[in-house]
Amino acid sequence: MNQELIFKYFPGLSEIQNDQIKHLGELYNYWNQQINVISRKDMDNFYLHHVLQSLSIAKVVEFKNFTEIMDAGTGGGFPGIPLAIMFPEVKFYLVDSVGKKIKVVNEVAQSLGLKNVEAEQIRMEQVDKTFDFIISRAVTSLSDFLRWTSYKFHNKSFNSIPNGILYIKGGDVKKELTEIKKFKKNIYNIFDYFNDDFFETKKVIHIFRK
Repeated sequence: MNQELIFKYFPGLSEIQNDQIKHLGELYNYWNQQINVISRKDMDNFYLHHVLQSLSIAKVVEFKNFTEIMDAGTGGGFPGIPLAIMFPEVKFYLVDSVGKKIKVVNEVAQSLGLKNVEAEQIRMEQVDKTFDFIISRAVTSLSDFLRWTSYKFHNKSFNSIPNGILYIKGGDVKKELTEIKKFKKNIYNIFDYFNDDFFETKKVIHIFRK
């Protein structure tokens, strides 16, 4: 696991953030042996495939303090946990329908001292709150994801980009994007930020109201 990748692309982290990033690998290695939330063979690429990929959102927008974000279908805590480290004054609400995954999220957040993370076992479509942004890593098709989340935004935006969805997805997304008629879309190629072959086809898709 190469945590130096994170420090290469994010050199300005505080000492606390550096320590939290360093401990992430140990914590997930431990909890993954108790509750399998990440493919065991994928743990060797933990910082590249999970942490750095999650932090691609931080290259698209530097969230302002007090921004409210839901990580919908967070799994073991991605992209929410790495972003909560990156933005300690931003409020993150991590949800997943699988209880054991939320247990890992809560244990990791507590061990790292993340005061800006709340996690709950609940289906994303059942959440009765609104946020500035909803983030996720390709948990379903974009059209389904929009159907479940597109009405959960605060009306007023105060970040550098409009409130909306920030969705990390790989492969060809053209067909899925053509199915989205009522929203504007911006696509950011992650390879433009992180020069590694793993990110060659991966994107952050920003979807927001017209």
